[in-house]
Amino acid sequence: MLKNVPSGGAAAAFALAAALCVHGAATAADAPKADAAKSGAKVDYTKIAPPDLVKQTPKGQIKNPYNDSQADIVADGQQKFLSYSCNGCHGGGGGGGMCPPLTNDVWVYDGDDDTLFRLVTLGSDELQKAGYSRHGSENVVGPMPPFGTLIKSSDDLFRILTFVRSKYSANADPHYKYGTPPEQK
Repeated sequence: MLKNVPSGGAAAAFALAAALCVHGAATAADAPKADAAKSGAKVDYTKIAPPDLVKQTPKGQIKNPYNDSQADIVADGQQKFLSYSCNGCHGGGGGGGMCPPLTNDVWVYDGDDDTLFRLVTLGSDELQKAGYSRHGSENVVGPMPPFGTLIKSSDDLFRILTFVRSKYSANADPHYKYGTPPEQK
């Protein structure tokens, strides 16, 4: 029995100690992933769920490892866009529907990698609670539901976002393809 702890409190003290140990173990397990991302070491995004990457990465630091000039990644991203039913709201080719089109130059929140990743992962309501605000507007804007727990891995989401980025309007100002240029924020 613990000294100076009432008998009813011993169980509570034990439960608290166990919870702190479990929390410490989880934090320690996450540390290598976060340290690898900070050091520039290659991260295996196929093994990290989108919500986990959001939790362990500071705001503004999520970077897509792919670019829309990689035709194989864009094609795979399009297949995943369809398989995760993104087309149900955004249209099969990204032309819109009950939610914004992906084929124009309007980024409702912003078009940087971090914002897009968090928007899809958290959904628009949680993104706003995290301090993000709308910058652009569309005629039809339904709330973005959180897809972070539905998408298998961060790699899948990066591939989908690479496809989305490939749909950016060819007629739009290329300076805004990745969101508001830093010098204008």
